[in-house]
Amino acid sequence: MKFINIGFGNMVAVDRVVTLTSPDPAPIKRLIQSAKDDGRAIDVTCGRRARSVIITDSDHVILSAIQAETIAGRLEAGESGIDDTVAEEEEAE
Repeated sequence: MKFINIGFGNMVAVDRVVTLTSPDPAPIKRLIQSAKDDGRAIDVTCGRRARSVIITDSDHVILSAIQAETIAGRLEAGESGIDDTVAEEEEAE
């Protein structure tokens, strides 16, 4: 099972990710609020602004401070079999 770093030492299993998106569109904002209300939201931003939203196959919504493009690159590397064990490289706000 491959894991990718989604910021601040938090990892997510590559095969559990269904969707990766930006938190800006209105439907995604409604999805985030619904997940928070139902207890399905996982906030790993450590107080920073959410820059990406990961939706898993278990309907959990993960908020990350890492940009969606960065996580997408890590997902592609993980799916191609490359071990992505890059040290913490959080992006500054």
